[in-house]
Amino acid sequence: MSKKNEKVDAKELAKKLLNDRTHGAAKVGAKELEKADAFCEGYKDFLNCAKTERETVSWAVQAAEEAGFVPFDPQKKYKAGDRVYYNNRGKAMCLAVIGKKGAKEGVRIAAAHIDNPRIDLKPIPLYESSELALLKTHYYGGIKKYQWTAIPLSLHGKIIRKDGKEITVNIGEKEGEPQFTITDILPHLGKDQMGKTLSEAIAGEDLNVLVGSLPLTDGEGEQLFKLNVMNILHEKYGIVESDLISAELSFVPAFKAVDIGFDHSMIGAYGHDDRVCAYPALKAICKCKEPEYTCITVLADKEEIGSVGNTGLASEYLNYFVADLAAAEGLEARHVYTKSTCLSADVTAAYDPNYASAYEAGNSTYLNRGVGLSKYTGSRGKSGSNDANAEFVAQVRKIFDEGDVLWQIGELGKVDQGGGGTVALDISRMNADVIDVGVPVLSMHSPFEVVSKLDVYMAYKGFKTYFEAK
Repeated sequence: MSKKNEKVDAKELAKKLLNDRTHGAAKVGAKELEKADAFCEGYKDFLNCAKTERETVSWAVQAAEEAGFVPFDPQKKYKAGDRVYYNNRGKAMCLAVIGKKGAKEGVRIAAAHIDNPRIDLKPIPLYESSELALLKTHYYGGIKKYQWTAIPLSLHGKIIRKDGKEITVNIGEKEGEPQFTITDILPHLGKDQMGKTLSEAIAGEDLNVLVGSLPLTDGEGEQLFKLNVMNILHEKYGIVESDLISAELSFVPAFKAVDIGFDHSMIGAYGHDDRVCAYPALKAICKCKEPEYTCITVLADKEEIGSVGNTGLASEYLNYFVADLAAAEGLEARHVYTKSTCLSADVTAAYDPNYASAYEAGNSTYLNRGVGLSKYTGSRGKSGSNDANAEFVAQVRKIFDEGDVLWQIGELGKVDQGGGGTVALDISRMNADVIDVGVPVLSMHSPFEVVSKLDVYMAYKGFKTYFEAK
């Protein structure tokens, strides 16, 4: 306490005792902003090339192999600095760099998901109505359905023909290729629609994608509009309608990643959630040379629908990978996990002044203040939350501060407003310490999300510093 009648310099005391809420650009300086710009050029290219989990894994495998990673062999013993990856069905992935201490002191994990909200095809999708050809869909993940109408869409995925031949589909991304759309009613006739709530204005069963308007030339018979589309697909891919049953096809926005703002400080694109964490985590482990602790980057599927299935983190594929690493050193996986830590690399909601009533300003994350920490997610009383312990939060703070990583901490909106969840639960149940660390996003789960370049770069710097920390 100050002595009686002694004047206190409030500014100096505030600097010493209070949280620093200075804008990130003022903290890091011009050189770091230049590094962020350069890093994000690669990130934008990645976003344009990898719009689905399959495309992301294909891109990641190529990037990993260029960085010296090789397919993991559970029968082989590895030494410090060895780099291995496990490709799980082309839809999920684990990458590891073996540390000097191996796995006996635990491993360090950065886990991101690579699936995004999208529009999937139904098993029997093609039909015609009123001289138009359309595809029936079932949306994937949490979306506002009205945002997906009247925008250009591209078709991505894989078809497995009855004879076993695999066909990769990517239509609508290249110049000159056709694109697709879900139509909306004109405002002149939209009285009934406009009288509904936003959640009811567009029904899930009405998210039908327009794919053609011409009948089969000189054709006779029924369903000529549907038949014309199927004939085009047959000529291009050699498929028949029943082959669509064994296909995974999705419509995603055809937008390219672009700079946002007069100052070029932000990136607008489809799929930031969660490729904006997956890309930095992948780049960080590719830069990791010979760490003290074995480091693992996980790219997971199915997070948007609960991390289910054998490519989601509710499955055992990460656990098997860690178990194999442990077994090669004569260890039990449970003993490794107990000493392990994880950054659950998932996005958080950036404070949006247009919707300020949904946020608590003092406990929100903001664009350009760095990578965001979330001690807990969940909703209404922290339900469904990991809630990281104080010891691990302090450890991450120390690592980031010593590595000059710009970071912030916040919650996902007001207490009773809503909430969300991440893969943190799936890893913490293995008795590892986990905290959510990710990039703040505006317009999350929309077809066109926005992030700060500085925050993306700080996510990369944060994951890299975490991997390299002793």
